[in-house]
Amino acid sequence: MKIKENNLIPCKGYAAINLFGVIFVRKGTIVSERLKNHERIHTAQMREMLYLFFYPIYIFELIIKFLKYGLNAYENISFEREAYRNENDFSYLVKRKPFAWLGFFIIK
Repeated sequence: MKIKENNLIPCKGYAAINLFGVIFVRKGTIVSERLKNHERIHTAQMREMLYLFFYPIYIFELIIKFLKYGLNAYENISFEREAYRNENDFSYLVKRKPFAWLGFFIIK
């Protein structure tokens, strides 16, 4: 996993963003094992979706969740729910089933 520290991305208020398996972190961000694991989970999600399908689905779900949850949309995206729920389980990726993020999709 490559980690690139910079001042531009992600935007202020976020510590890191995973773009095609490369982690961009804001300067001064502490890159903890928890953060690395969170981003590794996203990389697994991207791989199983051949990278190209991950981003359109992520953005589509973000828009849908924004209409329902407003500013709480981000934490309700299924990809994020899976990553946050399991970021402290450092053996999660060994036992993770393909497309596990679908189990975190909320429809209410």
